[in-house]
Amino acid sequence: MNQLDQLKQFTTVVADTGNFKELAAFAPRDATTNPSLILKAVQQPDYAPLLSETVAAHRGARLDEVVDEVLVRFGMEILKVVPGRVSTEVDARLSFDTAATVARARRIMALYEARGIGRDRVLIKIASTWEGIQAARILEHDGIHCNLTLLFSFCQAVACGEAGVKLISPFVGRIYDWYKKSAGAGWDEAANALSNDPGVKSVAQIYTYYKKFDIDTEVMGASFRNLGQIQALAGCDLLTISPDLLAKLQATDAPLPRVLDPKAAKNAPIHASTHNEASFRLALNDDAMATEKLAEGIRAFAVDAGKLDTMIEGLTK
Repeated sequence: MNQLDQLKQFTTVVADTGNFKELAAFAPRDATTNPSLILKAVQQPDYAPLLSETVAAHRGARLDEVVDEVLVRFGMEILKVVPGRVSTEVDARLSFDTAATVARARRIMALYEARGIGRDRVLIKIASTWEGIQAARILEHDGIHCNLTLLFSFCQAVACGEAGVKLISPFVGRIYDWYKKSAGAGWDEAANALSNDPGVKSVAQIYTYYKKFDIDTEVMGASFRNLGQIQALAGCDLLTISPDLLAKLQATDAPLPRVLDPKAAKNAPIHASTHNEASFRLALNDDAMATEKLAEGIRAFAVDAGKLDTMIEGLTK
């Protein structure tokens, strides 16, 4: 049995791509997208007609409305391939506006529902800012489930758990990138591999905390740089993996033991934590890596959202 099949025995495998035509080969349960992945997909010849058709069908609508129509169109195509859920992201430029995030999320969900897709098959993806987490609290109360992304710190995970968020996406690879860059020539790859990888340690800490205190929020490790990071998180609730790493798992037959286990987490010697806005902001501020990577991630997604806007505007003329 290959490692992808072994992983599926105790972890839900999610495909991290906007390219729905390559999903079937890996049979993931869910799929996640973001502005960068959608932008990458629409630049491919295979997807150009889908983009132009969607834009043409909504000529005269506001740009932000057309963008959401495009995102939902991709989501609909993905849902034809995966049996579970698709994550569709709210514009990253709204990351510090709770009310605007809630309004955009409701509109995206309404577009899915108008096409006959139930709320159980969609996750609204929102950046893990304080404002984003509060938006998710409101949306979850309304029965709209959320995927809190760009999550790099324990305080973000605690706040998401307290807000009743359905799922979080802690970013393994980007945490690893920061520590590797920070260490410079002093970085020891072997010493920071597998369970010692700083990104892996962050996800393992969050997973243990949630299971210890019976927090229902699902943990989905994201942003992987190598197979070792995935192997070290075997047993996590979900892992969202790029197609190239899914292919590597599929091509590997070595045994893949479960590493994260809810029963072991129950015995962990840790205390419950809580955050209000002030303590959240202080804790995030104290974590240089999380502060930098959250800001960097929002900037990058905002840039790609802008590029998608420009591409769509060009098609409306």
